[in-house]
Amino acid sequence: MKKTNYTNLQLWSLVILRVAIGWHFLYEGITKLLNPNWSSLGYLMDSKGIFEGLFLSIAGNATMLNIMDFLNVWGLILIGAGLIVGLFTRVATISGIILLAFYYLSHPAMIGVTYAIPSEGSYLWVNKNLIEMLTLWVIVLFPTWHEVGIDRYLCNKKQ
Repeated sequence: MKKTNYTNLQLWSLVILRVAIGWHFLYEGITKLLNPNWSSLGYLMDSKGIFEGLFLSIAGNATMLNIMDFLNVWGLILIGAGLIVGLFTRVATISGIILLAFYYLSHPAMIGVTYAIPSEGSYLWVNKNLIEMLTLWVIVLFPTWHEVGIDRYLCNKKQ
């Protein structure tokens, strides 16, 4: 097992941060799963920025939209669960960064860009998706799953 030199306060602060972000992902995924009317269609149709064409083409293709909806819901659930229990945590964390990057690229926080979907505030470059993405990057750089989480036991078996 890889042992870190974190103090107890540092270790548990990082674990709490990991679990809190995991809860956010898991809850978002479950609410989408339980809502039979949920679709990413409106979000994709409201896309702006350099990848607007890609997101609009996904929204315009029913098969691609269904695939994206499935991947989004189950990605959120699996990433969240992995972060909470510390299972395949590195994969969950990097997957979370990628998913949030797509959210950010779909709805970048830029001057003069307005969206039909209401936002929680006024942003310039930095929004909640970017902050959460950067926080996941910190979790990758300061791993806790070797000490707190199911990965601890998986790592022990490999050595």
